[in-house]
Amino acid sequence: MSQYSMIIQWSEEDQLFLVTVPEFDALVIMPCTHGKTREEAIHNGEEVIDMYLDAWQSEDKTIPAPRTLQVA
Repeated sequence: MSQYSMIIQWSEEDQLFLVTVPEFDALVIMPCTHGKTREEAIHNGEEVIDMYLDAWQSEDKTIPAPRTLQVA
């Protein structure tokens, strides 16, 4: 499993959980994916992260590093 962040937010308009990946902000139109449930959204988010990483690697593009939590 990747170490990338996911933000999951409910969309009242769409009646779906929308997933964004903060590390991909500059490279991917947001949101990345969605799901009818939080679990489905998380699963879809993980699949999308893997898909983008595979595509960028095969195209020799720069891959953004996962953000890490800095604990003081």
